[in-house]
Amino acid sequence: MKILILRFSSIGDIVLTTPVIRALKQQVPGAVVHYCTKPNFKALIAHNPYIDKIHYLPEKLNDLVSELKAEKFDYVVDLHNNLRTRLIRFKLGVPAKGFDKLNIQKWLLVNLKIYLLPDVHIVDRYLAAAAKLGVKNDGLGLDYFIPAADEVTKSSLPLSHQTGYVALAIGAQHATKRLPVARIIELCEKINRPIILLGGKEDGATGEAIRQYFEQSSRLTSNGQRTTIFNACGRYNLNQSASLVRQAEFVFSHDTGLMHIAAAFKKKIFSIWGNTVPEFGMYPYRTDFTVLENRNILCRPCSKIGYAACPQGHFKCMREIKFEFTLP
Repeated sequence: MKILILRFSSIGDIVLTTPVIRALKQQVPGAVVHYCTKPNFKALIAHNPYIDKIHYLPEKLNDLVSELKAEKFDYVVDLHNNLRTRLIRFKLGVPAKGFDKLNIQKWLLVNLKIYLLPDVHIVDRYLAAAAKLGVKNDGLGLDYFIPAADEVTKSSLPLSHQTGYVALAIGAQHATKRLPVARIIELCEKINRPIILLGGKEDGATGEAIRQYFEQSSRLTSNGQRTTIFNACGRYNLNQSASLVRQAEFVFSHDTGLMHIAAAFKKKIFSIWGNTVPEFGMYPYRTDFTVLENRNILCRPCSKIGYAACPQGHFKCMREIKFEFTLP
């Protein structure tokens, strides 16, 4: 059986599809698994041993449809389920199933604060889209495969971080999912251990401001040491950042892709939530985690994705979040 999986974006969503990829390859006899995504997410799946062939979304959708038709698929598992993927399913004309996005339930929660969402992780909703092929959840969690060339050795890190560190992913696509700089500094002071800041090039300036704050600060931690910060934002590609996550003692992260990559490595995660909520079904999957969120405001969640700025102007979901946690 030749099976096509559709998921165009983004980092976290693609990582969350990996149990489906593995289940199809291992549980469907003789399965040939193809995956279709955007070219800029190649690093996430290029080294996945359960994928036989990858297709990339070109500028013209009809070009992709022609390429996929030539493969003569037996079944399509649509884990994106938007207008383009539904159009692809229609044009291929083979049996297909899309996952349930629960858009109505999410709209009710965001706009009317009516809670009708099922207590089901998105991974299990993804797996349900492949259920007709006989696959079941194998309980092994998420996958992430790092090529040998992208493994970061601890000896290449600053001396202060070579014997252990905490990873703090400061990035997120939308501003309302990110802590303000002052709150990140406060969090770093509470962590009280060597910290590596992770994020993209767009997070570099924020990371540098945090690093400089601690470099110039005369404030000591409770054990008489200064907080040591290594700003890795923009210095490493995604797989290298994943390598740093894998080697961390534990991970702090906003609701973003690196949180799910950390879950793939079964790390202890402290997940930080702003305008979104874990109830959307995208909390860390099958790993130990602690949720840090402000549940004392009525405007949250204000979006299922995020905004460039707080719609209410106060940003209390992040400004007033309490950092209550116990480190291992």
